[in-house]
This record gives sequence, C-alpha cells and structure tokens, in this order.
Amino acid sequence: MSRNIQDVSTALEGVVGNLAPSLVSVTSHRMQASGFVWRTGLIVTSDEGLADEGDVRVTLPGGDSIPAKPLGRDPSTAIALLKVDRPNLQPVAMAATIPSPGALVLALGAESGAPTAALGVIAVSRGSWQSMRGGEIDARVEIDARLRRTAEGGLAVNAAGQAFGMTVFGPRRRVLVIPSITIGRIAAKLETHGHIPRGYLGLGLQPVTIEGGGAGVMVMSVDPKGPGAAAQIHQGDVLVSWDGKPISKLQPLLRSLGPDSIGKLIEIELRRGGQSHQARLQIGERPAA
Repeated sequence: MSRNIQDVSTALEGVVGNLAPSLVSVTSHRMQASGFVWRTGLIVTSDEGLADEGDVRVTLPGGDSIPAKPLGRDPSTAIALLKVDRPNLQPVAMAATIPSPGALVLALGAESGAPTAALGVIAVSRGSWQSMRGGEIDARVEIDARLRRTAEGGLAVNAAGQAFGMTVFGPRRRVLVIPSITIGRIAAKLETHGHIPRGYLGLGLQPVTIEGGGAGVMVMSVDPKGPGAAAQIHQGDVLVSWDGKPISKLQPLLRSLGPDSIGKLIEIELRRGGQSHQARLQIGERPAA
C-alpha cells in the first residue's frame, strides 16, 4: 500500500515539474494571481485576478520579474491576455477533453517564481453555459478543491498530466474551470482585436413592477448617440416585451447581448405615459471603455 501511495506521489510531483516552466505569477496593484504561457510571448490569466489600473508585472519560473502589457480582457469569460518580451518561455499544450465527475485533477498556480499545487476531483462536468455577464463558455466544470487565492488564473490538469483549462473562482468561491476550447477562441480574438465585441443598447435600465403586477425595465438614461435613441426610446419608458417575449428580469436581457447579437433588429413593446408603443431597435456594438 505504501509503495502505491509513493508511486502516486511521485507521479504528481512529475506533473507539477513538467508544467512549472509554463506557470507565472501575475502582480497588479495589490493583486496577485497566476497565469500560464499560452503562446510565444503571450500569457493567459484570470480577468478577475487582474487589477483595473496600474502596471502589471509577471514573475517567471526562477523568480525574474518583468513588465507585462495587457492586450485585452473579457470579463464575461474571465479571460485576460498579456504580452511579455520573453520569447523563450514554454507554452502549454492544452487538451480539449474534459474529465468526468470523480476524476482526480490538479490545480496549479505560481508564487514568486515557484509552482503551487492543489489536489481535487471533478465535481461537475456538463455542457456549455452562459456566465452572469453573458459569456459563452464551452463546458460547465467545477472542481472540489481548496484553491489558494493566488492560484486563480492557473492551470487545471488531468491525471495524465494534460492541462485542460484555467481555474477561476465562481460564486461562493467555487472553483470553476474555463476550458481550453473557450480559452483558444477568446484569447485569439483578444490578441487580434483587444476586446470581445458585445451588443449595446445605449440605455440605462432598471427593473420595475408595472401596473397589474407585471414586470418590465425602466429606461433611466439614454445615450444620445446610441441605438436606443435612434429607435426613439425615451428616458422614463418602460420596456415590457423584447423580441416578442415578455421581459420578466433584466439579467437575461443583458445576457442576450453577446457578440452574435450585434446588428440584430429587435421588436420592442414599451409603455409611455400609460400608453403602449412599439419600437424597432438595431443592436449596436458596445464602445471601447
């Protein structure tokens, strides 16, 4: 029995050692997370673990600290892409297959140039889902493991030693995995465009209860150059129907404003001064922040 345990321990050490050259620590304005070398000179990390302002530095395996330039961020999928001037770093070969529930996995990160590791199991593994911010993520994967705060943005690794995604914290500190397919799709767009296009209404909206017990969203503000203004929607209007469906909550409406929504023409029913009106709105692209 002790020999079998030793064999497992040695194998786990080998997995960490093989991937350690691709793991980095990311520091930004009092925040520290992990990241990994995605392609030559490019680091993927967690958007949640990256500060909104200030300089970003990456600590490489061995302890060297170098500046990093953010190329793009997508809060809807928790992916951020950094560029570093160090072409000799070792990129990770990402596996596309997602382990099944019960499979043993490692969550790897980095601190001060050295790897960190946590052992866990796949708790949930199922189909694609949409995040609270409207991001399309190709698989819902949760790991039952105790993850260090600084390991967010690191690698999820299967028992064969293959990285299959990036670890991030979800609600109530659940450990989620952003799968490799999603990383490849989003990071490629961030490298090329610097952002992921999102739909834009040009309207500030607030959920309200309407007369008769129904629900809708009230227009609190209107961008004078936005799609809402072009559709003749006014401040104080209450939107009650979107694309032929009643509006019961604001969040599903916002989630529908993904990249594929841009240019779509939407039929809207609204209430204005107690009267029902119809509007046609063409969804625009959200301006860069």
